[in-house]
Amino acid sequence: MKYTIRPIEARDNAAVEAVIRACLIEFGGDRPGTAWFDPGLGRFSEVYQGAGRAYWVAEDESGRVVGGTGIGELPGVPGVCELQKMYCLPEARGTGAAGLLIDAALAFARTHYEKCYLETFDNMKAAHRFYEKHGFRRIDEPLGSTGHFGCDVMYLKTL
Repeated sequence: MKYTIRPIEARDNAAVEAVIRACLIEFGGDRPGTAWFDPGLGRFSEVYQGAGRAYWVAEDESGRVVGGTGIGELPGVPGVCELQKMYCLPEARGTGAAGLLIDAALAFARTHYEKCYLETFDNMKAAHRFYEKHGFRRIDEPLGSTGHFGCDVMYLKTL
């Protein structure tokens, strides 16, 4: 399967929200302290505007959005961005879509930041391996103030 990676557009908002909510349910993340309750969920084409912020979608050959990821500043930590809301539907996992997404996000991040941080769940073991493969190293304490107190695993990468 071939994927097109492109910046999010307003027409993608509902599809991206559906992908994220499906993945959060799959991994028990439909609870307080996670992206489930983020006020900007479903408004990414608006939220990811401005310097140092962007969101990309992975679209399959039929035009269906199967995943996405974003980069945004990490509040309270100068020079550090956060890899945000990186999710792919089960059928897109292991197909290269996530690799294309993270490559786009990290290329953008390098032009604005020195380091990239992310938070995830302990039970997302395949995601851990994926992030480590892409140069992220697990850290013991959260950075900044993401509001995601439900996330229990943190990673950091020097760009």
